[in-house]
Amino acid sequence: MGEKYEKKVRNLVLVFGDQLDAGSAAFDGFDTAADAVLMMEVKEEATYIPQHKIRLAFFFSAMRHFAGELTDRGYVVHYVAFDDPNNRGSFEAEITRWTNKTRPQRLICVRPGDFRVLESVQAAAKSLNCELDVRPDTHFMSTVNDFKSFAEGRKSLLLETFYRKMRRDHDILMKGKDPVGGNWNFDKDNRGVFGKKGPPKIKPPRSFQPDQTTQKVIKLVEREFSDSPGRLENFDYPVTHEQALTALRDFVKYRLEHFGTYQDAMVSDFPYLYHSRLSCVLNLHLLDPRKVIDDAIRAYRDKKAPINSVEGFVRQILGWREFVRGVYWFKIPEYAEMNALQADLPMPAFMWTAETEMNCIRICIRQLIDTAYAHHIQRLMVMGLFALLLGVRPYDVHRWHLSMYADAIDWVSLPNVLGMSQYGDGGIIGTKPYAASGSYINKMSDYCSDCIFDPKESIKENACPFTTLYWDFLSRNHNRLKKNPRMGLQFRNLDRKSDADRDNIRKKADRLKSELTRETYL
Repeated sequence: MGEKYEKKVRNLVLVFGDQLDAGSAAFDGFDTAADAVLMMEVKEEATYIPQHKIRLAFFFSAMRHFAGELTDRGYVVHYVAFDDPNNRGSFEAEITRWTNKTRPQRLICVRPGDFRVLESVQAAAKSLNCELDVRPDTHFMSTVNDFKSFAEGRKSLLLETFYRKMRRDHDILMKGKDPVGGNWNFDKDNRGVFGKKGPPKIKPPRSFQPDQTTQKVIKLVEREFSDSPGRLENFDYPVTHEQALTALRDFVKYRLEHFGTYQDAMVSDFPYLYHSRLSCVLNLHLLDPRKVIDDAIRAYRDKKAPINSVEGFVRQILGWREFVRGVYWFKIPEYAEMNALQADLPMPAFMWTAETEMNCIRICIRQLIDTAYAHHIQRLMVMGLFALLLGVRPYDVHRWHLSMYADAIDWVSLPNVLGMSQYGDGGIIGTKPYAASGSYINKMSDYCSDCIFDPKESIKENACPFTTLYWDFLSRNHNRLKKNPRMGLQFRNLDRKSDADRDNIRKKADRLKSELTRETYL
């Protein structure tokens, strides 16, 4: 006996875990009497890489809360829980099962945030011979076609050019044709550090205690994913639209004022500092970027936050977030295979466990284990920098990023990691590799003060692995990067080293690579 048929529907609307927006284009023309929604927690998505327990709980809880919201609005919602005995374990199989049960005239979804998921939906529709309507994702402020028009014919895809276009197009922080404050960005004012005294008392992001739905999800994750990385004891993420709005108000009121000045700083035991922690709810579409930008600009107009903080925050959302999504859909699927520096090492196991003597890595990974969160400089200039200097395969770094961060979705992770962090795309996103020695981390954090390694040393027994691997990175990539005009100073500094020092650095780097990659996780 097969499963019973459900009520025949006109349209079956597919809603994925990163599309939790009641104003989504997927619901345009929705008829509560004739249409239905399908939401799915499937094993294939939860296990194609080992995923942080907080990431899994965050997605499942937010999805279940959103399904409840739709039901309260009168929508018919077919929700497939992870532990449903009839769950076939993949989007393609579940779409097939529910299409056979509800016999829709048409499947509808907005463009998923993962090319792989889009292919699964298209394959299901094709095998079912069912019409598929893939709609633009209006959550974003630019469309895939908009970015294609911007990008085609350009030799390079500079964020700054795109960002200025977006500012003009949407009349954001503009005074006529000129940028508010007289500059397009205020990066020079956004590199503050706290010094030996450390940061003042900073109100942490608003915490949300798990309700009954979230507690049920936490128990599910602990039961079904006991071997997954991370811990759930500290789960306090916003999981509804209303909670996301509360988190936004909290950030604007308590941390936006100083966000810009200290956005690049890193301090032990202060995972959030002045950062917003809003990327998760933005990336699941629980929060509209227009609302976020409007509230930040209002704080500037009300003289509650300076221009350097507000512009820096707006640039992350209007500029960088839209830019990386555009690059993703412009370059996928070949983008995932790019490896311009021919890096070939696996990601070390301690990037999941924090079992390393490098204090900066240990602090950041422990923070990840506890919170599934790190701010952009910890990602780019500590953990990403380490993988770049070591020579880890760019796509492996991307898989690790998806594994450990609550806010990681393919469209945002792949360009950020493979392109910006690892220079795997050879300069499509970044004009140079973000390569630095341990001295950068020493300057921007307090991590080095309690470390057994010396960031100034590259050869001695107490040499910082970052510094050793930095000089080795320059040496082994000299021919690939020597013509890059932004790396002239770095290569001139390399040229000043004696042949003996270079040889000793190479030998020590080779030993490090062997030791650090001896144990792997994926």
